[in-house]
Amino acid sequence: MVFRVSVAKTFLLAASLVVSSYAVSAPSAPCSNCTRGPAPTVASLKASSGPFSTAKFSVSGYLRGFGSSTVYYPTNTTGKMGAIAVIPGYLSYESSIEWWGPRLASHGFVVMTMNTNTIYDQPDSRADQLSSALDYLISQGNSRTSPLYNKIDSTRLGAIGWSMGGGGSLKLSTQRSINAIIPQAPWYSGYNTFNQITTPALILACESDVVAPVASHASPFYNRIPNSTPKAFLEINNGSHFCANSGYPDEALLGLYGISWMKRFIDFDTRYSQFLCGPNHTADYSISEYRQNCPY
Repeated sequence: MVFRVSVAKTFLLAASLVVSSYAVSAPSAPCSNCTRGPAPTVASLKASSGPFSTAKFSVSGYLRGFGSSTVYYPTNTTGKMGAIAVIPGYLSYESSIEWWGPRLASHGFVVMTMNTNTIYDQPDSRADQLSSALDYLISQGNSRTSPLYNKIDSTRLGAIGWSMGGGGSLKLSTQRSINAIIPQAPWYSGYNTFNQITTPALILACESDVVAPVASHASPFYNRIPNSTPKAFLEINNGSHFCANSGYPDEALLGLYGISWMKRFIDFDTRYSQFLCGPNHTADYSISEYRQNCPY
């Protein structure tokens, strides 16, 4: 938009700049075939599986930079797909986050659900392991012996993490270029660098979290991320620290927002913006607070 400024229009210009400072310019699609699947609905996104059939294989993380893991991928779609790595929290295992694997894969992503090197690994280590997992998926896309051969778009990457894994996903986004992150009840000690985040971030918070209290973790993390970065904050009503883990309490609700976020920013599919923007998110009793900086 071009402004022609005169003294008489100074106030109008100032007001316009205040509004535009909070407007997000979402990136355009880098490929012609990013969009895949039928038109989404609330019902289709809350369903336990999406439009694509899936398969999986196991990965030994030994010497690869992460623990033993599982890769899920669609079997009845063509073209290169975005890749997502999902990591658990402190003292937790792949089983706590594995539900994301088939759920996201059935909507057209290649997904690794991970174990960590040790259950005691801190957020910065988990960031490194997420990065190694994404590198592994990219390498599989280049390997003629892999079922993922020629199916991975190395320019479209995402990460999800719970608790310290959520902190790891935030840290990862300050270290390498990725398209989308979903920190779940994120825990991180310090967040000074989060003002550098340009990765679209959907933060899932738990209202009654005593392990990573919202007021000292999820909320300031969200506030620290620049308003020029697409971001959203979803707080689960009365949720404990485990509310965003293992699909509890509402896997359908988390799937609705999580799939929409990844489709919007990894597949650049604007059909999903309707589920992320607009009013009345808290009309669903499961959501105690929802913030976003739409339009995107």
